[in-house]
Amino acid sequence: MTEDVLQDAAAPPRTPLQESWRILRRNRLAMVGLAFFAAFFLLAVLGVILTSGRQPIMDPSAVRLSEKFRPPLSRWNRTEVEAEGAPAPPFGIYVLGTDSLGRDVLSRMLQGAWVSLTIGFVAVGISVFIGIVLGGLAGYFDDWPSGPVARAAAVLFASAVGVLLVVVLGLQSRDYLTALRNAYVVGAPIAILMLLLARLTTPATVIMRFVDLMLCIPRFFLILTVIALAEGGIFKIMLVVGLTSWMGTTRFVRAEFLSLRKQDFVSAARALGVGDFRIIFRHMIPNAVAPVLVSATLGIAGTILLEAGLSFLGFGVPPPHATWGKILADGKSYIFDAPWLTFAPGFAILVVVLSFNLFGEGLRDAFNPKLRDRGA
Repeated sequence: MTEDVLQDAAAPPRTPLQESWRILRRNRLAMVGLAFFAAFFLLAVLGVILTSGRQPIMDPSAVRLSEKFRPPLSRWNRTEVEAEGAPAPPFGIYVLGTDSLGRDVLSRMLQGAWVSLTIGFVAVGISVFIGIVLGGLAGYFDDWPSGPVARAAAVLFASAVGVLLVVVLGLQSRDYLTALRNAYVVGAPIAILMLLLARLTTPATVIMRFVDLMLCIPRFFLILTVIALAEGGIFKIMLVVGLTSWMGTTRFVRAEFLSLRKQDFVSAARALGVGDFRIIFRHMIPNAVAPVLVSATLGIAGTILLEAGLSFLGFGVPPPHATWGKILADGKSYIFDAPWLTFAPGFAILVVVLSFNLFGEGLRDAFNPKLRDRGA
């Protein structure tokens, strides 16, 4: 024991990243989640390689009507498949069976993994960026008085809403002049409300009231409405999900900034004449990264579930892309005759979402500065 203590005392000091990794490694559930996440990422990349191109190695859209509803690990019928002119399945076997059109479920699952991963990371990246900026400003400038800054913030938010409406409506009608007029009709009352708040409250209050306004709108139905109007696609889904899921991150970051603002290192930085934005991005955001990372990892899991739900209802990524929710929806009518069509995507969604949750909880502990001095 004494030798271990002496070795730790003689060892060079660890960097914050090394200390976070040391804490993360000791969390077995988090490491299990990380392992499953790494496997999911590799499968998604492998899916892109195997299912892309004009002549993919594994074609998720190949129809083999003579091979429909084949159970997992079934061998293909060479004569009938070649008579249809369809390509042979990889390795001559259906690892996860086939669906009602004879399509290989494994190929569709691999393609759906990349779709889910892309939507999850891009949408969460958009929401985290917006949440960090707005939450940081609302937390650091919480005591700023009302005035021109608050009115400018109000106009900025109202303009952002108007631009979003113009983009969404313009993508649908291809008539941006009409979309601008419709956005003005909707955005003008929001701008007036924000300006009234700005004359009575602080900029931080304007930001948080905008967050409350967004939280009052049912997110799922808003996404359904926007996707229905804009004729959903993978890029539009990523944009819409990201622009409607930043409110939780904003609240997390603001709460952390309100706490960090009173810490000694912030007071010392101000006394040394360090600029506000340098304090925010150099000193405060690294210390507020724990709830952001937890929110991001949990947000990826939630986005994967949301995309699966949209695809299950028929509002998700359109063909020819296969998604786990679409595979699940196609198999619900054959749950007793072909249960693998439901179990395969359902189990995949369960494992992936659980791995993100476990990994997110581990990151919360690993990047918490209060735990860096904790022993074993």
